[in-house]
Amino acid sequence: MSVSLFDNGEHKCVAFTDLVEGTGVQSNQFAISHGGEGMLLDPGGNLTYKNLLAEMADHFLPSRTRYIFASHADPDIIASVNGWLLITEAQVLIAQEWERFVPHFCLKGATEGRLQIIPPQGMNVDLNGATLKILPAHYLHPVGNFHVYDPISKILFSGDVGASLVDAEAAGKPVEDFEAHLRDNGMAAFHRRYMSGNRACKLWVNMVRELDVEWIVPQHGASFKGKAMVEKFLNWFENIECGVDILTQDDFRLP
Repeated sequence: MSVSLFDNGEHKCVAFTDLVEGTGVQSNQFAISHGGEGMLLDPGGNLTYKNLLAEMADHFLPSRTRYIFASHADPDIIASVNGWLLITEAQVLIAQEWERFVPHFCLKGATEGRLQIIPPQGMNVDLNGATLKILPAHYLHPVGNFHVYDPISKILFSGDVGASLVDAEAAGKPVEDFEAHLRDNGMAAFHRRYMSGNRACKLWVNMVRELDVEWIVPQHGASFKGKAMVEKFLNWFENIECGVDILTQDDFRLP
């Protein structure tokens, strides 16, 4: 089932929150279209490919997919890339650090001329006249990580930043009670484990505060909608201790 995040007739943002079936980790897939041309964001792996292909056709034709954006190279992000390369002429947007990993998901030669490398500082991408911003999110959690900000909808697609562990019914829906969400849905534990360290968190928050963000939408779990909720999340995230901040010798013991 797709969820419309924004639609002004020409510009659309859509979330697909319930495509993962079975035991795979819940993940959200996203599409942005402008004037009928589209970008898929973190389209996922084989668990999502067929259903995403069927549902995205309600919003723009697969043949008009111009970009496949990969925030990083985890299987739940980009493992289905071979299928998309075969049925579209899209360019895959990915960090240089992961350029040589993508062919491992593909038939031999499928990626030749199809990868567009995102520079470390990020970039602007033109989608049929709409400018999307690819933002650096390095070490949140991997090296060579990026997010997408859409200035028209004012939505920040934040990848693993803001991720939580909820079921498909709750995924993608806005958080109503931040403290309860933090307590009950594994967000704190996820970030302590998967984010690299507080310095990266602070630098990211400083950058995001320069943008006009109305909605932060992660790749897993629920979202943060409205200025007040966005600020609650940013205040929490910039102060979290995580990753190397909390390592001890007990984490490096001989088995």
